[in-house]
Amino acid sequence: MQLKSRHLLGTQDLAPEEIHMILDTADSFAEISQREIKKVPTLRGQTVINLFFEPSTRTRTSFELAEKRLSADSLNFSAGTSSVVKGETLLDTARNLEAMNPDFIVMRHGMPGAPHFLSRICRSSIINAGDGAHEHPTQALLDAYTIRQRKKRIEGLKVVIVGDILHSRVVRSNVFLLKKLGAHVTLVGPSTLMPLGAEELGVSVSHRMDEAVEGADVIMMLRIQMERQGKGYFPTVREYFSLFGLTEERVRRAGPDVIIMHPGPINRGVEIASSVADGPYSVILEQVTNGIAVRMAVLYLLAGGGPREAAA
Repeated sequence: MQLKSRHLLGTQDLAPEEIHMILDTADSFAEISQREIKKVPTLRGQTVINLFFEPSTRTRTSFELAEKRLSADSLNFSAGTSSVVKGETLLDTARNLEAMNPDFIVMRHGMPGAPHFLSRICRSSIINAGDGAHEHPTQALLDAYTIRQRKKRIEGLKVVIVGDILHSRVVRSNVFLLKKLGAHVTLVGPSTLMPLGAEELGVSVSHRMDEAVEGADVIMMLRIQMERQGKGYFPTVREYFSLFGLTEERVRRAGPDVIIMHPGPINRGVEIASSVADGPYSVILEQVTNGIAVRMAVLYLLAGGGPREAAA
């Protein structure tokens, strides 16, 4: 079995069996990062362009490491040091890069749908590394991988996602993916940061943090995305933390083996207390580690590989 599309643009279009195949393949690649020589020749001779129009630390570094460990040749593109600052359009940028015959383009862009636009005009495989407030599929995949690694299942789990739901691409990808795998998802945040009609996604919606986290198996915190907000959505940071911040007291309301997640970057004292972020229930750094294996799996499968050959 292989992925149905040569692109990864979002989780909304992934079938459950494709999601499981990616996670199972990531299991094979996770072992590589523990070796003394962390490299396999899987993508030798293939070229990946990392096309980032927005700042990134975890996602960009994770993709770069994934590419290097698969022996691919990587080229990093930053909008601030390119012809984009001279007025070049996305279409012309894409055509120029395509003329160099890359095999993959990993793209992050502030405009929703930008990777989808590239997929219609490029021969390369396009991987969406985050498009505006739309989707971030590899983040959702690594989150699911981390949950499955810790809980041994996803079906039937109570997953609570708290924070800036309105502006988050992470939450959209996670909702699409986790619902397909049978999780019960609750979105929590102030009404000003909750999109209208969120319930239509098949999730529960709550504005009361203490009630929502009762018995939770997974709590995923999201940062307040000030850079995407044109106005104030809550009076003060102090008030936000009081109502929606994850504290040790709120963690005690959750299930006894709850795991605490965060896609990063963390704003300590805004959405999560330092004692929780660094505490025994936190798997935040495990998410970062797992991101490399998951992105290796995505690159490998888009290149046409099969799940059994992965770590050869």
